[in-house]
Amino acid sequence: MKQTGPTKNEKIMKNLKPLFLSAFSAAVLFSCGEGNKSAGEGGDKKEVVVADSNPSDYDPQRGIGKWDESNVDVSSFDPAMAATGKKIAETKCTSCHKMTGERLVGPGWEGVTERHKPYWIMNFITEPDPMIDVDPKLQEQLELCLVRMPNQNLTDADARAVLEFMRENDGAK
Repeated sequence: MKQTGPTKNEKIMKNLKPLFLSAFSAAVLFSCGEGNKSAGEGGDKKEVVVADSNPSDYDPQRGIGKWDESNVDVSSFDPAMAATGKKIAETKCTSCHKMTGERLVGPGWEGVTERHKPYWIMNFITEPDPMIDVDPKLQEQLELCLVRMPNQNLTDADARAVLEFMRENDGAK
């Protein structure tokens, strides 16, 4: 017998597709905004020090921002801070990033602390726009991912906790 119209499964999928897209869009919107305030947010709001987005001033080891080797201490691993960072990442990061090397919306986090200096990561996650504007590798990622990383408005403490979670993900103990 010849099928003349859509099958039952095709009808179901046609009806579910808009619902799935709506739910996915809502999840992305909520995860990329300020959303819920996370632990550590309080009086430690960052004072942003951003250089002009000029490629000739850009330091690929440091990035652009206030963080450098003098104010990001990773000499020891802090499991409590990593646990806090995991909670923050689950709220603000994991809708776009996987903990593996696999790309979701953005690149996977596996090995990120081996590819970049801790202060580069802190500068990028606290102020992504100036770095995306001048960093050739970030611009390549943007071409692959097609979505700019939004500024999640992380406090200094939040950013440091997320960095510690990234370090844990890469095997820090």
